[in-house]
Amino acid sequence: MFRGATSLSLDAKGRLAIPAKHRDALMAQCAGHLVLTAHPHKCLLLYPQSSWEPIQAKMMSLSSFDQRSSALQRLLVGFAEDIEMDAAGRLLVSNVLREFAGFEKQVMLVGQGSHFELWNVESWREQLNQVMVGLDNGLPSELEGFSL
Repeated sequence: MFRGATSLSLDAKGRLAIPAKHRDALMAQCAGHLVLTAHPHKCLLLYPQSSWEPIQAKMMSLSSFDQRSSALQRLLVGFAEDIEMDAAGRLLVSNVLREFAGFEKQVMLVGQGSHFELWNVESWREQLNQVMVGLDNGLPSELEGFSL
């Protein structure tokens, strides 16, 4: 279970060092074999490879004749890259994916349970602002009666 938000720095080679608590969990779950891909919200998704495979299979089972489905296939599967953590727990983010997400020096790693999102810091701030504005308009119907 991956949760929490952490600010990370890209090194000169485009690598991110995964925090130790997540690194250990990723090594135990998938031996450091991961998939990094683009998301329509202009962030990146980082999945343990074993968790990504069913998602890819489901995406590819959709009709390629439907424009919306094929656009998502191109984005999610077309940008997907198999990556491995190195001995120091770092991940190399390709130039293509860094450019897609607008990464500069700082990146936010945000746990989402089964996977992570990687955000450009400014885009992450915009997302947080949108959440706050959205909450002012009420909760989604699925959360009616939900309590923390």
